[in-house]
Amino acid sequence: MSREPLRIGIQLPEVERIVRWPELRAIAVAAEEAGFDSLWVGDHLLYRNDGRPERGPHECWSTLAAVAAVTTRVEIGPLVACASFHPPAVLAKQAAAVQEISGGRLMLGLGAGWNEPDYSAFGLAFDHRVSRFCEAFQIIAPLVRGERVTYHGEYFSVEDSVLLPPLQKPIPLMIGSNGPRMLAATLREVAAWNTWYASYGNDPAKLGALIQEIEEAARAAGRDPHTLRRSVCVLVRTDPASTERPLGEELPPVEGSASEIVAQLARFAAAGADEIIVIANPINERSVREIGALLPALRRAVTAEVKG
Repeated sequence: MSREPLRIGIQLPEVERIVRWPELRAIAVAAEEAGFDSLWVGDHLLYRNDGRPERGPHECWSTLAAVAAVTTRVEIGPLVACASFHPPAVLAKQAAAVQEISGGRLMLGLGAGWNEPDYSAFGLAFDHRVSRFCEAFQIIAPLVRGERVTYHGEYFSVEDSVLLPPLQKPIPLMIGSNGPRMLAATLREVAAWNTWYASYGNDPAKLGALIQEIEEAARAAGRDPHTLRRSVCVLVRTDPASTERPLGEELPPVEGSASEIVAQLARFAAAGADEIIVIANPINERSVREIGALLPALRRAVTAEVKG
């Protein structure tokens, strides 16, 4: 099966610094103008107890709705929505609104959550996160396909739940996890799988091994792995002096000259990534446009390698 052209997205600022809406809007518009295929918004409530000053991003779904309204082409989505921040049917309802505002451009990324301050500071249950996720998924997935759902579980129950106004088209799903239980519960149904750069050391050599594991999990779930979009976050630093996102020696960023960045990013595609989501350091309008200027060369490099 021939591969689809490489997709390239970028995550909008989260807690690298305080970013007000006018700047967020400018970055989103710049990313679309620069030729990115997708824009992503993190879903967290509060960071603290990690050795840095406490920080909090703007609420994910409000931000996605605003981004949907100021863009026209790019796919948008949460990277990834925490399924335990909202009752699952309510989360599906939020997604439906963003799908409507965006004209059908939403990819609903889902995960189980991991950051304990998100939960304790906002009165959310932190226990049994995977079990809660698996139940939530059984409600969310059919709802965003446009179905009615009745479900009674240990953590969540809905009775004849339905999304109205009706969806104009189903919302595709993306799973943001490498955990066996999460993958087993979702890979048969989702359109895409995503991994954060820290999970494979931002190293294309290690990425290849991880993708092989995901492909095996897809087969075990009864899914042809070639029909699953493999979406990979990659840390890219355009300014060596930037301290917005602290780096460890174990996580070397993609950086260097324009040609060096293109060559390095092409290695992630060669390792099996169908989509690269850039986590830019720094993340501002200038860096978005600088990286955007490299996209034609990156797409040519990947196309040439596939044909070769």
